[in-house]
Amino acid sequence: MHIDQIAIALLGAAAAWLSQARSPASRRWACIFGLLGQPFWFYASWQAGQWGIFTVSIIYLAAWLRGVWVYWVVRRDEPEGRRLGTIQLTPGRGL
Repeated sequence: MHIDQIAIALLGAAAAWLSQARSPASRRWACIFGLLGQPFWFYASWQAGQWGIFTVSIIYLAAWLRGVWVYWVVRRDEPEGRRLGTIQLTPGRGL
């Protein structure tokens, strides 16, 4: 087994596991592990001539970079339910 195969398995599994964590502090690390695995995906798909997988790797790269943007660059430290785009209705209050 090649180092790229091991890295893809370990980093990909870690990214998937962390993306499903209950804790936001843990979930934010999913994109980091995903990004660490991308060079191995690019290398393996390039070497094998798997251009479809290479293309999908570019899409995954964009998704992991979005995670970095959301969780690390413009992180908002507001409590849950107070973030932009969230509507919170309180029972017993009229609109």
